[in-house]
Amino acid sequence: MQYGLIGEKLSHSFSKEIHESLASYTYELCEIARENLAEFLKRREFCAINVTMPYKKEVIPHLDEVSTVAGELQAVNCIVNKDGKLYGYNTDYFGMRDLILRSGIDLSGKKVLILGTGGTSRTSTLVCKDLGANEIIKVSRSKNNNTVTYDEAYEKHFNADVIINTTPVGMYPDCCNSPIDLNNFSNLQAVFDAVYNPLRTQLVIDAKSKGVHAEGGLYMLVSQAVHAVELFINEEFEESKTNEIFNKIANEKENIVLIGMPSCGKTTVGKILAEKLHREFIDLDDEIVKIIGCEIAEFFKAHTEKDFRDIETQITKENSKKNGVIIATGGGCVLRNENANALRQNGRLYFLDRDLSNLTPTDSRPLATKKEALEKLYKERYGIYVSSCDCRIDGNLTPSAEADLIEKEFLQK
Repeated sequence: MQYGLIGEKLSHSFSKEIHESLASYTYELCEIARENLAEFLKRREFCAINVTMPYKKEVIPHLDEVSTVAGELQAVNCIVNKDGKLYGYNTDYFGMRDLILRSGIDLSGKKVLILGTGGTSRTSTLVCKDLGANEIIKVSRSKNNNTVTYDEAYEKHFNADVIINTTPVGMYPDCCNSPIDLNNFSNLQAVFDAVYNPLRTQLVIDAKSKGVHAEGGLYMLVSQAVHAVELFINEEFEESKTNEIFNKIANEKENIVLIGMPSCGKTTVGKILAEKLHREFIDLDDEIVKIIGCEIAEFFKAHTEKDFRDIETQITKENSKKNGVIIATGGGCVLRNENANALRQNGRLYFLDRDLSNLTPTDSRPLATKKEALEKLYKERYGIYVSSCDCRIDGNLTPSAEADLIEKEFLQK
């Protein structure tokens, strides 16, 4: 390996795509067991590497020189081999700084809660200090001289202006959890989450639902990678390059999710989009049929709607973890908020808004076999579709025209 990333578990990493969008070298993901780390560094058989959890501190004794920032943070995420000597840097600092600055949130005089106590927590603390935060409180599950517990955060620091999550809570594959209950904070202006996979953690979704500015960690990841590549190849990039790569990766990783009434055309439009954009197409109803071993209408004859919805939730959560796919949902999928939230984590939701007069009852849709039942569902669900979607699409056009509208909006958003 000449260039790459070392860590313990790397299956979720986006770093390869980012680095290879910036430079001409091949970037490899190299999982290393703790007992093999020292030997790997001793051999020095690489040009430059990134370092991720849990080795950012452990690599330091093996380096010949460490930058001022990396030394202060006691965390190295970037090692450059210069004529056999290893130099350690911390570009996570610049990534977190750029994430906050990009948001337009001014930390001057603000009270900031930082969740977690690891390397990214220390990085975030230094960034917030340098950006003028008035008070920085670290929150941990275990109390010590430098931290408060989550209960203490709720009780004594409910007036926090900003929350930064540096814990792995909410990270792939356990995407449905949030590290803290935002209902306890009345003064919140912004939430930043260092987790980048999923694109929007449950914490970010919760914050956005309250009208709070919230950002996931993808921009931080891209920014720190840009700074790392500058060190790797000794070349500086314009700031616009970071934005360009961020937009490219965000578009490649984000799913297109189609929601709407039965018979509104989600499957047809989804297949057209998949072909146009060269993406995998997933029909959640088809995935459910694979699990239950029969058609959905048959399943409803022997089971309750709740039984079906429970399976639907399981399938929705599993497929929402994927990146860069087209997902067609069942008509009732977003009736459960947990399903909508799962779909939002990596997806942009499009409501195919077809008029009731253009919807067709069929026997294959057990809750919409008659016109009267379809009309009842339409009245019950319409508001949920509207509130759940990111974009409403006229569903009365041809499937190709609807697909064109979605593609244009998605690429230009």
